[in-house]
Amino acid sequence: MDPEMAALLKRIVNTISFTVLWMISNSTIGLMYDLAFIHDKLTIGNVLFYLWLVTSTFFYLRWLIKTWSKPLA
Repeated sequence: MDPEMAALLKRIVNTISFTVLWMISNSTIGLMYDLAFIHDKLTIGNVLFYLWLVTSTFFYLRWLIKTWSKPLA
């Protein structure tokens, strides 16, 4: 296989894997532990979850842009 094609496929698999891991972790924390929903009042758990969500989204997008802006060579 061409090394450039192998690098592209590796980049695609890494992106998909990291995206699924990021989505599963945030869904588990938010939905399964009921931190994504504000019921009667805002709790410290809700605040920490949304801070984590915003921070992890920032670093995820930063990693994604950095990964795909590099040339394949």
